[in-house]
Amino acid sequence: MLSRLRRYRRAQILRRHGLPDHLWRKLRRELYLLHNLSVREAVRLRERTTLLLHEKSFHGVQGLDMSLEMKAVIAAQASLLILELDESSFDGWSELIVYPGAFRVQRSVTDEFGIVHEQAAPLSGESWQHGPLVLSWEDVKRDSYRHHPGSQVVIHEFAHKLDALNGRANGMPPLHPEMPIEKWTQTLSRSYEHLLQQLEHGRECINPYAATNPAEFFAVLSEYFFTAPHTLKRLCKDVYLQLRAYYRQDPGKRLEH
Repeated sequence: MLSRLRRYRRAQILRRHGLPDHLWRKLRRELYLLHNLSVREAVRLRERTTLLLHEKSFHGVQGLDMSLEMKAVIAAQASLLILELDESSFDGWSELIVYPGAFRVQRSVTDEFGIVHEQAAPLSGESWQHGPLVLSWEDVKRDSYRHHPGSQVVIHEFAHKLDALNGRANGMPPLHPEMPIEKWTQTLSRSYEHLLQQLEHGRECINPYAATNPAEFFAVLSEYFFTAPHTLKRLCKDVYLQLRAYYRQDPGKRLEH
């Protein structure tokens, strides 16, 4: 019954709140992540984008006025992550907060000597496990309209939301039944340890922020998977294969067309 009601509600939303054709064409033309989609993928992404726009509240702060186009830029790229996942993957939260530029969050950090320091570093995005997702519009624009391999703040923050579906963000999103947990854990743990060793010896292969913790590792890997798939495949093919199995997409193959 619930499934039938959800399908009915979905059909009503798509019929009443569909994206204008001119806006969708503009997104397909200007957002590089949408350039190489197949016809089926584009149709599916438009539907997912429409549903996300309807289900989430977008709030601009510090004087930022969020137009439909700005909301759609975020929603379309976020929906790319769940293109082949369940539509409920972004359930459980309802609000996006968008700042004009980088924002500061006050945090208490304990150093190696046990001394607590107050820090307020500028951020481009943040995902609260049971709360809103926060973005900097300046950074969204930077990553959306020009290709920055390995850098995509929308992908990064929405990947955290997927990661947290298991109860907490720890680099282990809910895997599909056909995906052995042991294989995922071994592959990503081995790659994470390799990254730490590379950085310890002064070598950088991917964004060093990935070494912060397993949750950030998964989010950064997701950025590479969608924006620099060939780089990720070259550096760590096993990780690429795990992400391909999880997202049920193959961006590397998509870019070959």
